[in-house]
Amino acid sequence: MNDERLASGPLSGVLVVDVSRVLSGPYAAMLLGDMGARVIKVERPGSGDDTRAWGPPFVGPESARESAYFLSANRNKESIVLDFRDSDDLTLLKKLVSKADVLIENFRIGVLERLGIGHEALLEMNPRLIILSITGFGHIGKDKFRPGYDQIIQGESGLMSFTGPDPETPTKVGVPITDILTGIFGALGVTSALFERERTGKGQVVAASLLASAIAVHAYQGTRWLVANEVPYAEGNLHPTVAPYGSFRCKDGFIQIAVGNDSLWSKFARIAGLDPDDSRFATNPDRVVNRRLLATLIEESFSRFSVKEAVERISAIGVPVGEVRSLDKVYQDPQVIAEKMIIETLHSTLGNIRLPGNPLQFDRGKDSHSPPPTLGEHSESIREWLSLD
Repeated sequence: MNDERLASGPLSGVLVVDVSRVLSGPYAAMLLGDMGARVIKVERPGSGDDTRAWGPPFVGPESARESAYFLSANRNKESIVLDFRDSDDLTLLKKLVSKADVLIENFRIGVLERLGIGHEALLEMNPRLIILSITGFGHIGKDKFRPGYDQIIQGESGLMSFTGPDPETPTKVGVPITDILTGIFGALGVTSALFERERTGKGQVVAASLLASAIAVHAYQGTRWLVANEVPYAEGNLHPTVAPYGSFRCKDGFIQIAVGNDSLWSKFARIAGLDPDDSRFATNPDRVVNRRLLATLIEESFSRFSVKEAVERISAIGVPVGEVRSLDKVYQDPQVIAEKMIIETLHSTLGNIRLPGNPLQFDRGKDSHSPPPTLGEHSESIREWLSLD
C-alpha cells in the first residue's frame, strides 16, 4: 500500500478490486476505501471510467483535465489500466482476483461470462471472494437485461411520482440517488458477507440493484399503498402526514419547520399569529387535512420576517427549524466542518482539493484520505507488486 492511511481503519487488510464504472459500484468501493480497505480501480485503456468524461465542470490544466463528477466517487483508490480483451491483461486481472477479498462489478448480465470470468469462475479462482454484483433492474425476472441509469430508475421505481411540486410535475431528486443508495446498500452487503466469511471461510455473491434500492427507501410512502391502499402523489414540500412540516417562504428566502406534535403546535401557533385551538388546526389530523390553508396562513405571517429573524424566533420556543441553504453556505457552516464533512487531499495534478467527506467517524483510525487517481496512475506499481509472486 502506498498510502499510510490505508493501513488503518476497520477494513484494514481487505483488498477490493473495483471493475465497476459510473457511480453505484465506484461509490460502494469508495465507502470501503474510506473504511481502510485497499481499493484497486481497474479501468479500460484510453478513456477509463465513463465519468472521467462527464462534464462540465472539469478542473485542472487543459492537458490534464479531471471531471468533478469523477472526483466525487473515487477517493482512496489506486488506478490500473487493463484491457479485458488482451490475454495478458486478463491474466493480470485473474491474479488480482486471486489476491482479493472483494470484487465489485456492474456489468450487464452475461458480459463477464463471455469473458470467461463469470461469478462461478471467479469463485473457483478464489473461494473466499466476496462479489458485489450491481444491476439496474435486478439479476432475475423479465427486466434483468435492461440497462439501468439513475433517472430511469427514479421514474420506474415510483420515486418521481411523489417528488415535485404537484402530481402533474414528477421530479427527480437533485442527486443520482438510486446509484448512491445502491452503493451504500452494496457496501453494507459486502461488510456483512465479510463478517459471515469469518465463520464459514467461504465467499459469496452479493446482488444489488438500483430498482430494489429505490423501492427499499419508499418507507411510509410504500406502506401508504401496501397497507392503507392509498397511492401517494407529489405534494411539494409539505409533509403528507404531519403538519405544519415543510418549507415556508419568508421575506428573503425559505425556512423548514417540523411541528411534530400538538404541544409544539401550541407554541408555534402563537409565533405565527394563529389560534392553536382553531378547530381547523387543533390536532395533527385536522392540520393535515387543512395543510394547504395552514401553509398559506403561515407564509402570510412570516412574510414580514427575514429568514434569520424567523429562525431565531422559532428556535427560541423549541420548535425544530432550519434554513434552506445553497451549497456555498453549507460548506462554510462550522457544524459541517466540525462533522469533518469536508476532506482535503493532495491530488497528483490538481494540487490541494476539497471533497465531500464520509459521514461515519471512528474512534480509531486516521483522518487523512488519498485523492482520486488519475487514469492508470498506479498501473506500474501494481504490475510490479503482482510480479513479485
